[in-house]
Amino acid sequence: MADHQQIFDQLCDHYRETAKLENISALLGWDERVLLPENAGAYRADQVTLLSGIIHDRNTDPRVGDWLEQLHDSPLTEEANSPAEATIRRLKRDYLKQVKLPKRLVEEFSHSRIIGQQTWVKARAEDKFATFEPILDKLVSLSREMAEAIGYEGEQYDALLDFYEPEAKTAQVRQVLKTLKDQLVPLVAEIKDSGRVPNMEVLKRNYPLAQQEQLGMSAASKIGFDFSAGRLDVTHHPFCTTIGPYDIRITTRYDENFFPSAFFSTLHEAGHGIYEQGLPHQWFGLPPGAAASLGVHESQSRLWENIVGRSYAFWSHFYPEAKKLFPEALSDVPIGDFHFAINEVTPSLIRVEADEATYNLHIIIRFELEQALLSGDLQVKDLPGAWNEKYTQQLGITPTSDADGCLQDVHWSAGLMGYFPTYSLGNIYSAQLIEQAREDLGDLDAMFASGEFMPLLDWLRENVHQLGQCYPGDQLVERVCGDPIDSAPLIRYLRSKLGPLYGIEH
Repeated sequence: MADHQQIFDQLCDHYRETAKLENISALLGWDERVLLPENAGAYRADQVTLLSGIIHDRNTDPRVGDWLEQLHDSPLTEEANSPAEATIRRLKRDYLKQVKLPKRLVEEFSHSRIIGQQTWVKARAEDKFATFEPILDKLVSLSREMAEAIGYEGEQYDALLDFYEPEAKTAQVRQVLKTLKDQLVPLVAEIKDSGRVPNMEVLKRNYPLAQQEQLGMSAASKIGFDFSAGRLDVTHHPFCTTIGPYDIRITTRYDENFFPSAFFSTLHEAGHGIYEQGLPHQWFGLPPGAAASLGVHESQSRLWENIVGRSYAFWSHFYPEAKKLFPEALSDVPIGDFHFAINEVTPSLIRVEADEATYNLHIIIRFELEQALLSGDLQVKDLPGAWNEKYTQQLGITPTSDADGCLQDVHWSAGLMGYFPTYSLGNIYSAQLIEQAREDLGDLDAMFASGEFMPLLDWLRENVHQLGQCYPGDQLVERVCGDPIDSAPLIRYLRSKLGPLYGIEH
């Protein structure tokens, strides 16, 4: 046992050192998207590329393979899902994947991702897909090459999906999304036929940026984001990144004449940050100190952004503060009108500003398009037309510009093919988790209305955050809720909230 423990300690030390390099790369990535001067982009890509090669060398070090082989059937793996067993299991899984990727491919992909994001910012600002097309074409080609190098049993897309939702399969996700779509479409139709429409003008008044920042930080802090171990900044497309166990960076973007844009993106990213801050710090850099999956990560951001942040109970607590900060905009707006407006359901062009009922339709469109891009059924040059066609068919609206169409998301510019489905999985997981939390904790709405968010946060810490990657995402949620992935709780939640607003059955 002593020898196995010594080997395990060597393995953990190796990966903790590698994590420091990954954190340095993350810091360079954060800086590139928040502060980097325009002309410094090319050199930043070279810096990140160098780091990616060094990290890949460490991840594929033959010693790692030897250590994992010696630990595979050791006493440390006897207790399933224990921190030690999960560390060995997850690291071996990742190692076997990494050794299949040539260093040249890893470096080229890393370099192209940085150039891709820089090019995307320019192309979106100028509304010129042609500017973005060449680098996107390269990223799709490199993604295809990575999928082939890693290998897959079912579909090529499986290899990329696995980076974000380990052990998930495309066919399974496709069925989950189809079931969800079949339930959402009639709900959206009922809402449209209700004839009820909130007064959206109240959200489009003047909301000074400094006060928006103040309210956003106040709310993020209240729900549990620790600003002594994190910070909030401005960027082109909101994100959260981890620089270290006590350094979680979240970002947002402000619109002085549309309140929801910054506030809800701040809550969303704070949800991600709260999860990162709640992971076991003693395991930082190792599987037990990392998020279970991106689907689980999204469950945390969507839970705080929507299920909590768009609830009447939440605004019962925060609306007085909002009215003090925005007296001109909100002095004549009853809380009920405000609550109805922030829960408007209507097809829209922009995913990050989409309502909860139509949001997953945006994800399904992207899921379908990136599979077609990867397979070659859709050429990159034809993406704008294909995007607009799907929006017309599935949401009944057509983008009038690529900036509001296929250029609106940063993900493909960063080579994140396979990422989008995790948003919908996160929505489903969040509804399952909150349903179980209500059963365990009682009247959460009464707690929110009185400004008490810690009971829910403590419950999430115990049942989700502290378990890290000891369980795959879907197994973790099933362990907490007692049921496998199921979209029924999400539909129940949507109907219970939207039913009274729109006068439909709930």
